[in-house]
Amino acid sequence: MARSFLADRYREWGIADDSDGRLIVSELVTNALVHGAGQIIVRVYRDERDGILVIEVWDRGGGHPVVRPGSDTKTDGRGLLTVQGIALKWGTRPISEGGKIVWARLAAWPAN
Repeated sequence: MARSFLADRYREWGIADDSDGRLIVSELVTNALVHGAGQIIVRVYRDERDGILVIEVWDRGGGHPVVRPGSDTKTDGRGLLTVQGIALKWGTRPISEGGKIVWARLAAWPAN
């Protein structure tokens, strides 16, 4: 659902390639499902100050996401390392009601 939601926003904005956005939203939502708590909310918008795309994933879980070192033998644990490699910038901030928002900023170019 999150990938489809993101793809719809990209289409509305005339952005041809949504692959980075779809990968990032998948990783952030998966992290929220595995390590977070409660309902997950996804928000995708363009920052009006600079046009950069922002993906936010909210959940009620405590703690902060941690980037683990890469491993050739593990089958999981690479999500945030992937986000870090693709996003212009990413981070987390607490929600006053409890929980957190994990966000990523990425560049996107309109369709030709």
